[in-house]
Amino acid sequence: MSKFDVVIIGGGMVGAALAVGLAKQKKTVALIEGKAPEAFEPSQPMDLRVSAISKASVDLLTQLGAWDSIESKRVCPYLGLETWENPECRTRFHAHDLGLDKLGYMLENRLMQLGLWEQFSQYPNLTVLCPESLQHIEFGHDSNVVHLESGHTLEASWVVGADGANSKVRQQANIGITAWDYRQRCMLINVELPPLDNGALRDTTWQWFTPTGPRSFLPLAPSATGDQQGSLVWYDSPKRIKQLQGMSPEALRREVLAAFPSELGDINVLQAGSFPLTRRHAQTYFSNRCVVIGDAAHTINPLAGQGVNLGFKDVATLLDTIADKGLDSQAAFVDYQKQRRPDNLLMQSGMDFFYKTFSNDIGPLKLVRNVVLKAAEHSGDIKKKVLKYALGL
Repeated sequence: MSKFDVVIIGGGMVGAALAVGLAKQKKTVALIEGKAPEAFEPSQPMDLRVSAISKASVDLLTQLGAWDSIESKRVCPYLGLETWENPECRTRFHAHDLGLDKLGYMLENRLMQLGLWEQFSQYPNLTVLCPESLQHIEFGHDSNVVHLESGHTLEASWVVGADGANSKVRQQANIGITAWDYRQRCMLINVELPPLDNGALRDTTWQWFTPTGPRSFLPLAPSATGDQQGSLVWYDSPKRIKQLQGMSPEALRREVLAAFPSELGDINVLQAGSFPLTRRHAQTYFSNRCVVIGDAAHTINPLAGQGVNLGFKDVATLLDTIADKGLDSQAAFVDYQKQRRPDNLLMQSGMDFFYKTFSNDIGPLKLVRNVVLKAAEHSGDIKKKVLKYALGL
């Protein structure tokens, strides 16, 4: 049986980031993952799963040595963010408001994961078992024994669940969750857009609230041929999304042009997919020498693209508390939970507030929320503080 300081179940963006960070701290680490990220080739179509990466997340990826590799592939910086219901009542955020050259980057989740995986070879104290998966955990007082589907067993002081919203680590450690279904689905549509009149790339992401759910646009990096690409996010009822998914690309294009605001312009649909909207939050972040991070600990309405940023905040905090207090007791994980659980809950609640407040057509409420958006546009320091919090500054 091989022994490790930490065994991490799940090698996605968040699990891979923690693995590199712990390896940098000289911990012995085993990472268990079912599928390695596909190698990058510029002619590949853009993945559907993309994220808006904040400056704080870029800083973490830089510290882990992965950012240069990620940036060399396919990223799109964005400078502005706009949100509105009535076009006359918009709230606009811009990098210049904080003296920054950009608010962050739009990039594919797989390329973030790949950039982190490319760092693994630098650390002989990091063992990657892939393809591999967790069978069950045998809990002990001073360590846990991890049984894998292949029959291999690993002993670890701590087991980390970075294995997503349906985390087996969380379930086997008897960590309860608070959860509900939003009774909506989110459709992701990758599109190609004509160039702007001045030939520049689009650098602003926006959200338009409608009674049936938000419509969003995320600018993406140009294709290999130089054409601007973007990701559209369409929230609606499961019935409506199912109908849209059954359409041909041309029929879906016509539906998008009818349902999205005019600032989108013409498009060419490249691919589409959808997923249900659910909220989950672990009732504790550690138990039985197991700790959960990222989506295993919390899932959030993807309204503002904050999901992976919260996961990277989990990683940064956990690395700090382990560096400070070590792995010999649960003190590092007590501190991790104290710092991250309230912050994650605040962000979940904030996104729910926006989502529920705007997803209806009640006259008086519609008036109030548009007045609030109009006032927020001219709120000065308050607006800056909201933007700084979202960017992790």
